[in-house]
Amino acid sequence: MECYYHIHTENPQVRLLKKTVQILEKSGVIVYPTDSTYALGCLPGNKTALERICRIRNLNEKHHFTLICRDLKDISKYAWVNTPQFRILKASTPGPFTFILKATKEVPRQLIHKKKKTIGIRIPDCNVARELLNMLEHGLLTTSLIMPGEDAPLSDPLDIKDRIGSQVDVILDSGIVAGEVTTLVDLTDEIPVILRQGGGMLDSA
Repeated sequence: MECYYHIHTENPQVRLLKKTVQILEKSGVIVYPTDSTYALGCLPGNKTALERICRIRNLNEKHHFTLICRDLKDISKYAWVNTPQFRILKASTPGPFTFILKATKEVPRQLIHKKKKTIGIRIPDCNVARELLNMLEHGLLTTSLIMPGEDAPLSDPLDIKDRIGSQVDVILDSGIVAGEVTTLVDLTDEIPVILRQGGGMLDSA
């Protein structure tokens, strides 16, 4: 592992985030906190980094990766959003949700579901993730840090360091993050469908 940074949860240090971005731009793989769990991340379109994440989690080509974005404006670059979908997104973000939407041509093919041509989109309510995204010109390819054969995501950064520190380039330690996985919502049809219930409660109104 190249760097282990203790990062402030509310006011993340700019110099540490800049170093993290520099490593991401060199095909780096990072561990970073979100509002739900710790996650693995790399830049979209970086095949080498993506393959490393797949090895860590023992993922196959069928795994549906997520793209985290700064805000609703960013989402419009990567997904087709109509008015009803926009209302749901506006009411539920930022927060512990992942939304499945139809992908635009801007999305790297590694992020698109091959058959459905969809993408998972997320806007986390986490200052560390938000400030990191502000330094990037695009979203961050991500997946929850759940180890092969386990159901719960890793929550302790020291445990993460011991278990996979040699396989990643940066760990952003903001303390224990013992949340649930995101609630996964399919917005590709007229009626939203909850595919996985996690930490977010979708407003049915």
